[in-house]
Amino acid sequence: MPNTEASSDSLSADEQWLHVVAAVILSEDERQILLARRPQNKHQGGKWEFPGGKVESCESVTIALQRELDEELGINATLEQMSQYIEVHHRYPDINIFLDVWVVKGFAGTPYGKEGQEIRWFSKQELLELEFPAANAPILNKLLA
Repeated sequence: MPNTEASSDSLSADEQWLHVVAAVILSEDERQILLARRPQNKHQGGKWEFPGGKVESCESVTIALQRELDEELGINATLEQMSQYIEVHHRYPDINIFLDVWVVKGFAGTPYGKEGQEIRWFSKQELLELEFPAANAPILNKLLA
């Protein structure tokens, strides 16, 4: 059975899932995507990822996304600049991840690695050469389709 699913049809009710929000942040001309490199000492360290983080129990997904964009990148996006993109459920050997992925088209501020992480803009073609966590495969497949 594959360990990545774009829908929740075959998910068990008794499984624990970590709810994570992630952003596909597009450049102004929508030709590049902003990525962050995971710290070496973290799960999936050294791999590139779509910026985001855990959704806290008291937060809506959009509030969590706005908070994470500010905490990680120092940017602010309004609800009008965000749209839902894809939901991904992925089972790693040590953790189950529910990725709630949104596209961000426009934001205020200049992004930088606020937590010391490397960030960089990439073209869609360059994404093919990067190493991502396995949970990101459905996101990449949709972006590159």
